[in-house]
Amino acid sequence: MITEQLINPNSIVVVGGSDNLSSPGGKVLKNILDGHFNGNLYVVNLKQETVQGVKSYPASEDLPQVDLAIIAIAARFVPTTMKILAEKKNTKAFIVLSAGFSEENEAGAALEHEMLEILEKNKACMIGPNCVGFLNVNYNGVFTTPIPGLNNQGVDFISGSGATAVFIMESAVPNGLSFNSVWSVGNSAQTGVEEVLEYLDETYTEGQSSKVKLLYIENIAKPDKLLKHASSLIGKGCRIAAIKSGSSEAGSRAASSHTGAMASPDIAVDALLRKAGIVRCYSRQELAIMAGIFMYKPLVGNKIAIITHAGGPAVMLTDALSKGGLIIPPIESVAKSELLAKLFPGSSVGNPIDFLATGTAAQLGEIIDYCEQKFSEIDAMVVIFGSPGLQDVYDAYDVLDAKMKVCKKPIYPVLPSVMNAGNEIKAFLDAGRINFPDEVIFAQALTKAYHQNKPFSASSKNIDIDAKTIRNLIETAEEGYLSPEKVNQLLVAAGIPVVKENVVSRLDQALNAAKEMGFPIVMKVVGPVHKSDVGGVVLDVKSPEKVETEFLRMMQIPEVNCILLQQMIKGTELFIGANRDKKFGHLLMAGLGGIFIEVLKDVQSALAPISKPEAIMMLENLRGKKILDGVRGQKPINKDFFAEIIVRISQLVSLAPEIAEMDINPLLADGNNIVAVDARINIQR
Repeated sequence: MITEQLINPNSIVVVGGSDNLSSPGGKVLKNILDGHFNGNLYVVNLKQETVQGVKSYPASEDLPQVDLAIIAIAARFVPTTMKILAEKKNTKAFIVLSAGFSEENEAGAALEHEMLEILEKNKACMIGPNCVGFLNVNYNGVFTTPIPGLNNQGVDFISGSGATAVFIMESAVPNGLSFNSVWSVGNSAQTGVEEVLEYLDETYTEGQSSKVKLLYIENIAKPDKLLKHASSLIGKGCRIAAIKSGSSEAGSRAASSHTGAMASPDIAVDALLRKAGIVRCYSRQELAIMAGIFMYKPLVGNKIAIITHAGGPAVMLTDALSKGGLIIPPIESVAKSELLAKLFPGSSVGNPIDFLATGTAAQLGEIIDYCEQKFSEIDAMVVIFGSPGLQDVYDAYDVLDAKMKVCKKPIYPVLPSVMNAGNEIKAFLDAGRINFPDEVIFAQALTKAYHQNKPFSASSKNIDIDAKTIRNLIETAEEGYLSPEKVNQLLVAAGIPVVKENVVSRLDQALNAAKEMGFPIVMKVVGPVHKSDVGGVVLDVKSPEKVETEFLRMMQIPEVNCILLQQMIKGTELFIGANRDKKFGHLLMAGLGGIFIEVLKDVQSALAPISKPEAIMMLENLRGKKILDGVRGQKPINKDFFAEIIVRISQLVSLAPEIAEMDINPLLADGNNIVAVDARINIQR
């Protein structure tokens, strides 16, 4: 619960405020004063009557009513102070800067629990503890710098780390990025990243709320809440980028299935952010650049004009954009020669459009006009304009700013001369613009933003599975790997085609089953997890004599108790697997099967439940997509049917959360037919 008193307080008290600007209590008070907070401001300080010119009270009991308390005192005194303020002064919002709570030891965790009880009883909210604070357009409730430019259309930034929040702002502010709010959630005792995102979603007002959100996340405590509210905000027209740090693959090392071995926590994070429509970033600089891109008009086409007076940066930008899947098309319009005539001799209108180091501001304006009005092959422009230091470039940046106001096509400024043209860039940023000093980092971020999907709906209408049979099979199953018969029954109940098979424990049964199925057949041992490693798989068995020989041999393998006989069919080997994560739920993977899953690991992942469009996107993003499309005379597989099978597996694991691990490897695809040949399902309640 986030209260109005946190967002827009009429009164603030800094408990532990001082004249020492090197202390959190002193610095946060100075920041509030420097921000010209227009409400009533108080301090609690035992020894002084005024602090930094603000009236000070010796104890919290002496205060008048106060909306918001910013607390910067020793941890052991915090609960008592909160209790007095909440119960006697009607304080409904707290920012606890103090450290020494659950991040430190059990005694600190007990103090934190006591604080939560006070908050719940008094219907109050808290940011922290152990945070750098909160700021928005109403007040600067942080003890750190920089204090960024603030306006209602700036970025909302939520960070699980106070220091990292500072460093990210230090990367972003010099580029011209402004902020609407900055939330340092600290220990997230009551209010974490997910709760802030929920608040921003539920209070979103079109035309008034910021459309850009940045997240720095160290722990995704509530993935369902994050998914719900991020998807909702993006559906309202917002754009969200996030860094998620601290993922580890240690949890996957002991997994016995292919899916389990590949399903690291970081892959689950990727799948969650992708499902939500969040662009994932991996560095502070990338996040800052992504935020700047989000603040400009969205890129709706992939054909880019590069306008430059410097060849080297244009080449590097062209390489980076092309590598990311954007197109730098040659200019072929009949107006090309018309534009060239307006430029100095030696200029080029090929794309990049190079108007030389001697190019003028007026020429820059002409080029932009032609790209906007006459070059239909262009969707957006990147303007690279620096300075060797011989003269100022105010006029060029003024033209750039003016054109950005009227052009419908996005224009992205790459102004690299942060020293030679430092004053001119400052004037450009003061006009409300954002700069991208490095063309390659910009290009990498732009391509990632362009290719980011919208949030996926989990709806899977018109695909029915036999829920009653599935639950009966799961509820009567013992823990561990299911028998081949039960695996087949589950797959059939989920509507997944399976190869004809028979499990036998006697030679006469094997001979009869082989005769009934027809040769050739496949023989597999039942028992060992990795059949191939123990010689437990024989392909292309074509005679009763071979059945007898292999049956007798296989039954001597340790742990083998029976033999599985299957019709031998051929086709493209595919793979689908599922792995249950205790926090994220079931992670599904799909891709090429057989040895390709072990060697190439060419799979795409998604979190259940999965919709048909999401399943199709998984297949389209495979590196081996061309194999699915048919190469060297092979028939293309029915990708729509493969996607349907992924959705059916998603529904199966949603109905049966007891499935801890599951592999179907391979599914064999021959044209429109796709059949499950080998599957394992591990039940853990």
